[in-house]
Amino acid sequence: MPLWDFQGSTMLTSQYVRLTPDERSKEGSIWNHQPCFLKDWEMHVHFKVHGAGKKNLHGDGIALWYTRDRLVPGPVFGSKDNFHGLAIFLDTYPNDETTERVFPYISVMVNNGSLSYDHSKDGRWSELAGCTADFRNRDHDTFLAVRYSRGRLTVMTDLEDKNEWKNCIDITGVRLPTGYYFGASAGTGDLSGGFLMEQMAVCDSDNHDIISIKLFQLTVERTPEEESIDWTKIEPGVNFLKSPKDNVDDPTGNFRSGPLTGWRVFLLLLCALLGIIVCAVVGAVVFQKRQERNKRFY
Repeated sequence: MPLWDFQGSTMLTSQYVRLTPDERSKEGSIWNHQPCFLKDWEMHVHFKVHGAGKKNLHGDGIALWYTRDRLVPGPVFGSKDNFHGLAIFLDTYPNDETTERVFPYISVMVNNGSLSYDHSKDGRWSELAGCTADFRNRDHDTFLAVRYSRGRLTVMTDLEDKNEWKNCIDITGVRLPTGYYFGASAGTGDLSGGFLMEQMAVCDSDNHDIISIKLFQLTVERTPEEESIDWTKIEPGVNFLKSPKDNVDDPTGNFRSGPLTGWRVFLLLLCALLGIIVCAVVGAVVFQKRQERNKRFY
């Protein structure tokens, strides 16, 4: 298949690429030959995840990559850990039995090689954002869109056969260099499930199992200063106000801030004290006016 390399259990057909069969402990991946030098881009992925396993008894999932290294097998959905770049995980199995999030679950991770993906916690500590998305065993086509422009990363889904995008993830302050590679990988872990990744073709098809990956260049006006930047030297990262490790599960599938500590507790106590003072002052004024009113009747 031109411009693409594959490894592991990946199987190519004339209609699709199957990253893993419906068997235990299978891993496979496919990677583009050419690095991407677009500063602003949008990727549409037409995919299918299906299997005979019961709810939450299948695994593990698909990962979509934009990374510095390619074709390196590893424990993260069939690809390497401590990667450099962007990963979007379509996770079908809750490894953390204490989690409150609902699976299947889509999450995003940006890494400069310093972070490790914790499979036992479903990547919760390194996750930037996520959402619940029911993409498994659908009887119609399922799509995912990833847009990166001016530091804003957006992930959208079309899973309801409505031909419209639904917001899943929206993060600003994301830094991604140019010159990285797009890829996709999957793993079944110790459970079984089927993952299909369609042949990278532009043509449409009525076949339910066909998946396509299409990349679009976004036209964005930039200043001369921005154009002079060597985008290949940018280190992947996020200008985040809080650490992803503050994330805790939310039953809706999103994340919320962790417990109040430090300055948060101070601000909360300060607000409560100010509220008490205001109530006391208002109460004193009302009491004084009532006393003056009562004196008029004597």
